[in-house]
Amino acid sequence: MRKEECYELGYVSKTHALDGEIAVILDVDYPDDYIDLESVFIEMKGDLVPYFVESSFFNNDKFILKLEDIDTVEDAAKLKSKVLYLPLSVLPKLEDNQFYFHEVIGYSVEDELKGELGNVGDVYKPSSQAIMTLIHKGKEIMIPMTEEIIQSVNHDQKTMKVKLPDGLIELYLEA
Repeated sequence: MRKEECYELGYVSKTHALDGEIAVILDVDYPDDYIDLESVFIEMKGDLVPYFVESSFFNNDKFILKLEDIDTVEDAAKLKSKVLYLPLSVLPKLEDNQFYFHEVIGYSVEDELKGELGNVGDVYKPSSQAIMTLIHKGKEIMIPMTEEIIQSVNHDQKTMKVKLPDGLIELYLEA
């Protein structure tokens, strides 16, 4: 499996207990959807290595996984800070105007007043608020991804229509 065919599920934060369990911080909207995982891919030296899941449960805000062939705390410690992935094919289908962040990379962004702004370069979620970036007139612009700003998404045409707050673009162009 190639990384381009997957999405990031989360990362291993630490070991849990003594029998090889790992605590995973999930980077998903609905963590409960992942309680019955059969397998995961873990990035090891640039490659995605498959692991079968023996068991999983939640312990406070941590997702605890017991992986096949990881039977000691020492084995589990080798996975600390490693990123977990799942195939894109397991993502649930979304409604027409909904999207996954990875889907809109490269989409053309058009503001209702300013017109064509550029293409989505990346999407970041540093906190509870996701932000997309694009290059407009040679400057990187960061746009919050809120329901008030994103008006519509057309997956067939790979376009996103937005309604930006007054002065947002100008803040970046003046700098």
